[in-house]
Amino acid sequence: MNVAIRYTAGSDVGVSRQNNEDSAYAGSFLLAVADGMGGYAGGEVASSTVIESLRSVDAEVPPDRLVDTLGEAVERAHETLRHVIAEHPELDRMGTTLTAVLWSGPYMALAHIGDSRGYLLRAGELFQITEDHTLDQLLEEGAGASRLSNVLFRVLDGRSEGEPDMTPREAKVGDRYLLCSDGLTGVVGPQQIYEVLTSTDDLDEAVRRLIELANQGGGPDNITCVLADVVEGTAEPGPPVIVGAAANHS
Repeated sequence: MNVAIRYTAGSDVGVSRQNNEDSAYAGSFLLAVADGMGGYAGGEVASSTVIESLRSVDAEVPPDRLVDTLGEAVERAHETLRHVIAEHPELDRMGTTLTAVLWSGPYMALAHIGDSRGYLLRAGELFQITEDHTLDQLLEEGAGASRLSNVLFRVLDGRSEGEPDMTPREAKVGDRYLLCSDGLTGVVGPQQIYEVLTSTDDLDEAVRRLIELANQGGGPDNITCVLADVVEGTAEPGPPVIVGAAANHS
């Protein structure tokens, strides 16, 4: 059976922020969300640089090369950040999370670093398929203080190792995948996400509703979502959807 994806993406600055430091890309073979940090301009540069670097792998890749191809692309993006910082020392505190998926038919590779998230809706159940790289996750259950919940210990920043979690996965027709920044998950809980994802077949409408819920919850951060459905069919290169800082910088 031939398998392809239908996809969309959306991003919003939120209620409390003045600029959008998130970036996202959705294409026929690549989905990615990056949540930048580092103050004004720094976060925008970090997330858009990584997304721009990754988009070169939005192409058909042999299934046995998916993990290596995506891993090498993330490494190149990290190195690009290093060069940007060398040329612009004022950006030395910038960095970004990244959650990305590279597809080949029913096979996929998942790269993840930071606290953006990936979710899978399959057969009526919602699963979180990434683990937040926050300090409270390093502590024993119940020992972490809430103030640690947003402190990242692993990101792409052009300075540290920047090694993402790399996972091969297999998709099924009927799956729905959500990649999102913590501007969504910090405000909107799993039950609300589940209700939106199961209430409409329209991908654009689902993304709009998720962003709306986050803003109704106070919108304290930028909100970015990439949504994709796994469908029967042949994957063909189509126009990508680029949102957030990456859309402005491109």
